[in-house]
Amino acid sequence: MVTTSSCVLVFSLFSNVALAALPLVDFDRMGTVGLAAFDPATSTIFSRNTDGALTRLASTNIGGRILASCILKDTLYIAGSFSSIGTTSASNVASFTSSSGSWAPLGSNGPNGEVHAAFCDAKDNKVWVGGTFSSPGSNVAVWDPKAGTWSQPPFVGLSGAQAKVLSITTNASDSSIFFAGSFVTTFPGDGMVLNGTNNPNVPFSQGATPFSSSLVPVPLENAQVVGSPSTSDHQFSNVQNILCPSGADGAGNSWFAADASTALVTVRTFSFISVNGVRLGNTFQSNHGTTGFSTQTITGVQIKLSDFTGSSAGLHILQLLSSGAFASSVDSNNEMSCFAPNPSNTTRTGDWVAKIANTDIAGTTQTVLVADVDVGTSTGPTFTWIPYVSASGNYDINLLVPGCTNFQDCSSRTSVKVTVFPGEGLQPSVTTVNQQNEDDATMLLYSGPILPSSPNFVTTVTMTLADDPVGSGQGGKYEIVADRVQLVLKSVGNSTSNGSGSTLGSAQGTNSGFGFFEWPRSLTVTDADATNTLPNSTLTALDVIGIDMFKGAGGSNGLSFANPSAITAVVHHPSGNVYLAGDFTLSSGSASGSANVVGFKSGVLASLSNNGLNGPVTSLLLNGDQLFVGGGFSDTLSGSMGGKLKGVALYNIGSDSWSSLGAGLDGPVTSLSLANGQVLAAGNFTQVLASSVGNGGVPAAGLATWDIKKGAWVNSGGFVVGSFTHVGNETSSTQLMAGNVVAARKVGASGMVLLKNGNSKTSPAITPLGAQLDDLPKNSTPNALRRRSPVHSSAWMSHWLRSKLFSRQTTIPQLPPLPTSVSAPAPAVLAGVFWKNSSSSAQVAIIGGNFSFFVPGASTPSETIAIYDPTTGTIQSLRGSQLNGTVRSLFIDGNLLYIGGEFTIPGTHTNGLAVFDLTAETWITSVPALRGTSNSPVIVRSISKSSSKIVVAGTFSQAGALGCQSICAYDTSSQQWITLGSGIRGEVASIAYGGVDQEILVASGSIALSDNTVSNVVQFTFSNNTWVALGSTGELPGPVSAIEVNNGNISSVFAAGRSTDGSSSFLSFWNGSKWTTLGSPMKGSTTVSQLTMVPLQDTHSANGVIEPNRMLMMSGLLIDSTFGNASSVLFDGQTFIPYIQTSSANGSPGAVASLFRSLSSFSFNQRHFLPVGVVILISIATAAGVVFLIALIGILWTLLSRRDDKLAKFDGAEEEDDDSTHYRPSSLLEHINAATRTTILGASSFATNGEKEGKINHDSNDPFGPDASNYIRAETPSDAVGGMLSEEASRPAHARYSFDGAGEGELPISAGTELEVLDDRDPAWWYARDVRTGQEGVVPAAYLY
Repeated sequence: MVTTSSCVLVFSLFSNVALAALPLVDFDRMGTVGLAAFDPATSTIFSRNTDGALTRLASTNIGGRILASCILKDTLYIAGSFSSIGTTSASNVASFTSSSGSWAPLGSNGPNGEVHAAFCDAKDNKVWVGGTFSSPGSNVAVWDPKAGTWSQPPFVGLSGAQAKVLSITTNASDSSIFFAGSFVTTFPGDGMVLNGTNNPNVPFSQGATPFSSSLVPVPLENAQVVGSPSTSDHQFSNVQNILCPSGADGAGNSWFAADASTALVTVRTFSFISVNGVRLGNTFQSNHGTTGFSTQTITGVQIKLSDFTGSSAGLHILQLLSSGAFASSVDSNNEMSCFAPNPSNTTRTGDWVAKIANTDIAGTTQTVLVADVDVGTSTGPTFTWIPYVSASGNYDINLLVPGCTNFQDCSSRTSVKVTVFPGEGLQPSVTTVNQQNEDDATMLLYSGPILPSSPNFVTTVTMTLADDPVGSGQGGKYEIVADRVQLVLKSVGNSTSNGSGSTLGSAQGTNSGFGFFEWPRSLTVTDADATNTLPNSTLTALDVIGIDMFKGAGGSNGLSFANPSAITAVVHHPSGNVYLAGDFTLSSGSASGSANVVGFKSGVLASLSNNGLNGPVTSLLLNGDQLFVGGGFSDTLSGSMGGKLKGVALYNIGSDSWSSLGAGLDGPVTSLSLANGQVLAAGNFTQVLASSVGNGGVPAAGLATWDIKKGAWVNSGGFVVGSFTHVGNETSSTQLMAGNVVAARKVGASGMVLLKNGNSKTSPAITPLGAQLDDLPKNSTPNALRRRSPVHSSAWMSHWLRSKLFSRQTTIPQLPPLPTSVSAPAPAVLAGVFWKNSSSSAQVAIIGGNFSFFVPGASTPSETIAIYDPTTGTIQSLRGSQLNGTVRSLFIDGNLLYIGGEFTIPGTHTNGLAVFDLTAETWITSVPALRGTSNSPVIVRSISKSSSKIVVAGTFSQAGALGCQSICAYDTSSQQWITLGSGIRGEVASIAYGGVDQEILVASGSIALSDNTVSNVVQFTFSNNTWVALGSTGELPGPVSAIEVNNGNISSVFAAGRSTDGSSSFLSFWNGSKWTTLGSPMKGSTTVSQLTMVPLQDTHSANGVIEPNRMLMMSGLLIDSTFGNASSVLFDGQTFIPYIQTSSANGSPGAVASLFRSLSSFSFNQRHFLPVGVVILISIATAAGVVFLIALIGILWTLLSRRDDKLAKFDGAEEEDDDSTHYRPSSLLEHINAATRTTILGASSFATNGEKEGKINHDSNDPFGPDASNYIRAETPSDAVGGMLSEEASRPAHARYSFDGAGEGELPISAGTELEVLDDRDPAWWYARDVRTGQEGVVPAAYLY
């Protein structure tokens, strides 16, 4: 894990570079490290992938703006106000082809003004744009990619009001195109818009059309419905549940077929029914999706469910659809249609009796009602059908007359008069029907518009004896027959017309609409001109929206408004409801008092909860019943949300209620997009607010991401500084973003990122921390800790008095202060460890630093330490009291978490060191507290373990009552503090371990031994309990801030720090006898925070300082005249190579605090490579929400899973396991053994002195286990490179350790033996000659220097 300070992480990887010959880095090309430069006067467009990584596509000319985009086939279209994009001249609209990476203009006669909206019409292969322009159409234009031409829309354009189109989208069924903005439409005053409502209870699906949704289902209450075979699961076995499901898809409301079966659903009514179609609603329950079916009719309807996904077919809804609507003369046949508010009905006068006849369909009968009328009478019985009509439209109304043959009453039949009342304001229709037909007949009564049933009006069909009846009757009687009326839907939602081109009704003048216009795709009129008066044939049911908006918004003759108003966004919910938003206030009508967002339900405008929002809305995003709203508001109009709706809000359609997205954003949102379960908000803001009070929060400069499932703001992936005007979907999983960007990086994260093998060998897959880390609450900062009164004890007082008394008698040298640590303003992650919960076997990362965060559902923030689950991306806090301060070190010992830093815990004596039991989830308070002095607060910088002793180091004066300055050990067996030898003075910045079993501790800082010998690097040997100086006084230029022991070798130690006068920084090497300065001194402003040895996949040139199979990583705030600024560099013993570069939001250099790992030890030996994955958690201390940048230049790491400490012997037999004779090139980190947790996350030293080969036990449940693609095996030099080096290429070397050389082909050596290296091409085993004996063989490369 890499921790950085005040920086932003951005990844640029250059892999597959062999380090046997390191590349020469072009530092001039890299320049001073900082954020990439962008011109905020231009508009830049980015592509964003599923991980949030940003790729810049192009920028516009200065002053340009990108406001809209859409994708048609494989071509991206962008629109706005610009004259060029990239190097391509293009006027306001341009296209981008990803395969070629090229931009192109769209013709020469495109929109001559700003474009605000773009809609890619996949159905007709057209691109519609809207905005403020006059050509090629009035504010609307259409591009035909196939013809390569622009044209005006079929309705010429839109004008009036502010004359701008701001949104183009489609209705829920994609049968109409919606236009929204600030414009006026006009229709003739003699037009009457049909009430556009339909049955509000009918579940709508995206596959349904307004036509099919308007067909009334046939009642099946008394029908026989059989589903066979059915599942054995009783919750899904009753097929009756899908006829009119009472609830959502699920148990009790859905039906499953038996597993692996082809099911049949059969419906029989045993009476005559007329079925026009079947409506099937699929179930979305797992493993039961129906994908194919067929139907047939025998004595009913049979549906064969032939294809499905998962275990079996399943259904949520089954309906038999009528031709439109119906009513029967027999009341028992007028049952409630599924989801209808009421059934069809009848009324009658006179005496009517039932008459039954057999039909031509086996097993069915037909029942009708008949009445007798005296021949010669002028009056008689009447019969009225009142059909339930679901939706407005044009219908044919038929009267079904049964044939007289079956009923054997031909001689008594006559003619009847039938009157149809189609709707309020529509003229009735009167038809005479002769009922003397021998066979069943269907008589057309009426063809025209019908209004839906409502509390105010119902369509009626009334039958009585004709004015001039035909026939002579039988026995002085006529018989009139009442069977059924049938309404056949011809078209839906249109204006009424008398058939001659004029429209029925008596209204005069014109009807004006504002801001909304619907254009049905099916319209073929040629005389439509929306800039003038439109013909009523173009008027749709939803155009009522515009008419009502015109009236409610204060329109005056369609010319002016009290305030500039506009509709900026429209969405069509599957229920049929329409939601509109923008900048408006309605002062009259059904939604009077509403502002900025309103609904259209049941044919009228309807106010949303609390009358809408208190500021303009720019965008709407529909996700099921969730309506996400973005704009420049802070609350509902009534202020019901306490100011928590800043910039973004969520409206729940089902409950008509508002809810907040956290505390919102600190600026307006201009655009919303939905992808991968996340809502992207773009706009002119800088932070995701932590609370509705105050302005603190997580930096999010122009881009913020809300995770719908988590209900929380999460990292957006990429890093940007600026403001955005647009975000939209590029594909189903990627997005496009555009705006005025000051700076951007491909990948960014708040606190931490996760790296693992990617699809490409050139770079890993990068996943940011899945939760947002905030800055600390304003009333709590790490430098202003709450103090407690000291606990008095006689032992402590005695120590204090002795120190004061004896200080007057001894000359004690003054020690210089430690170099200033890298700055870590919140949110900063400074430390981390892995812990595997033994009960759940789940491995989590525990991170600490200077940050706060909100656990979902919590009302107060947690601080400084968190448990992060990389698998789920969730974050938790430690239970109990919160730390008050900053965490700088973490250490896991079993289930105990040791926490170090500069903090307190309210109500306890804790000061800089705390222990938490992760299993019991409680604080351990039995460890005596550390104490500082009045001038030096307690700071714990390092926690580690040797044997049973927890070693704590930093700045403090005593532990409990024990005086042990700056380094002390806590014996976990006796539960007591103990001093290490005679102790030291000063401050400890860093420690490392040497030896095979960490029996030697090396401490660095500003240190003096107990005898006042000043040595900023000191060594403690546990076996003899003594401290000694490493080197003599003055060999090191100043205090040491970082130390590293090379693979446990106490004769190979590296130290970095700053000179006492502060003029320069240094890196020094201890070879066992003296310190030597390495490289040229860095500038005085450099701060080195960590040194750590890292293994390489390949080798670098051999030298006497660092072995070829590893490099030293130096991290911090590094400034050098040769490479400029860097946060981490790699040192091969001769050359510094910039490795990690970080930047702050304003472009200033950042700093890396540390790289830490989970594996306590590993081997630098490259033998026996295993197939591995990769996981690296990189923690970053970020200020103002910045992320960090890693430029990996040819470094190929391999952390091998070695669990023992002895060197693995070469086994020639293993040659047969792999016939490869060359190393396969590999990207950085590709061979880290994640199967054994070789994740870089931990603060201990890398490895011990010796190495032992051991079998690796892979966890079969490890998500980062072997991927079977990364096998590498190091061969002997002769096999690997095809032969030994020439004599001239040999070089001298010495043995650092003894090696028994018992294996075949191995050379036994003793420490100090003079050798001649003949072949060093293998990074692990070198072929050498003993100069004294002349013997040759292979020896471990790590054993030579």
